[in-house]
Amino acid sequence: MTFAYFDCFAGVAGDMVLGALLDAGGSAEVLRSGLAGVPVDPFELEVTGAERGGIGGTLVRVRAERSHVIRTWAYLRGALGEADLPAQVRDRSLAIFARLAEAEARVHRKPVDQVHFHEVGAVDAVVDIVGSALLLHDLGVTEVWASPVATGTGLVRTDHGMLPVPAPAVLELLQDVPIYSGGVAAELTTPTGAAIVAASAGRFTDLPPMRVTAVGYGAGTRQHDELPNLLRVLLGERTEDEAAGDGGVVLEANLDDMTPELAPWVLERLFEAGAADVWFTPIHMKKGRPGITLSVLCSPGIDGVVRELLWRETSTLGVRGLPVRKWMLERRVIAVSVPGGPGKVRVKLGLDGGRVVNVAPEYADCARLASATGRPLKDVMARAQAAALAALDAEDRAP
Repeated sequence: MTFAYFDCFAGVAGDMVLGALLDAGGSAEVLRSGLAGVPVDPFELEVTGAERGGIGGTLVRVRAERSHVIRTWAYLRGALGEADLPAQVRDRSLAIFARLAEAEARVHRKPVDQVHFHEVGAVDAVVDIVGSALLLHDLGVTEVWASPVATGTGLVRTDHGMLPVPAPAVLELLQDVPIYSGGVAAELTTPTGAAIVAASAGRFTDLPPMRVTAVGYGAGTRQHDELPNLLRVLLGERTEDEAAGDGGVVLEANLDDMTPELAPWVLERLFEAGAADVWFTPIHMKKGRPGITLSVLCSPGIDGVVRELLWRETSTLGVRGLPVRKWMLERRVIAVSVPGGPGKVRVKLGLDGGRVVNVAPEYADCARLASATGRPLKDVMARAQAAALAALDAEDRAP
């Protein structure tokens, strides 16, 4: 079992993922032969060495004529479904493109099957996504984690005109993922790169204890003065005893003089600062006054930031901290269709050693579907869970 950690200190793009995995030992022959089974327009794959900030890496370029074919998600889904690929590679590729389709649908406010892909539907993006799935399979990667993702700042020119960075689709794809600008006025993370890492990584956190067997650097096409434009991937195995859990800190403050109207504001600021979880507990304080305990779960590296935010945004005069251990299931997201409903519903899977132990439909997607169809929310959630279980059963039966 191979563990992969994507270090996105300069963001992530599809070609950078290919370069990093090839640089870490992935087979260029497996990549080329696997891509030959994908029904797309003709292209050439150019793999060369490159240096960014004094660090050598691998640069991958896809040479293809720009196609004027309008590609919808339905078209791409059919093309990839018929591709001559290993089942795991095909499923991962479809899952990545499904994330892209759903993100674009939310940005453009249209049904997911009607989404027209532009940059992300081009030949190079199909090559990046299927190629990444091929190389992860070739390297035997069974678990992926990633660092917080640098996005860049400023504006970027697209087929839709000038868009802010991070691009709207990137923000949709990286919801619930820790992101930061990286201090570079450029697009560091593309929708394709964001989709690959969002669909593949079970956790976004600091580098865990691991025994490294290979390191790869995937070079981006541009040079940045502020940092080397590279995606780094570490391959190996995690060495920490999983029974011990991961380290964390719970910071708490008792409050009896803060207006309740401030609570949602404080909660949002804490999540923006990188808190893993925030909750309020009603308590009775001295002199019988009702109050709340504000609890924040965070990594030890940001406890100082959290304390400073609590001083600034709440009325507390003191904060206490307790070291804790965290045990988290590996996470995966699949999209399923609910009979009689438009669009897809995302379902979160919790895995223990590769075995699915929890299946949880995404509330927002189920609520949207319940509103659109007039069905009870509990019925939509039950049907989404049943569809996810059926999809998992089909995966288990696949050769």
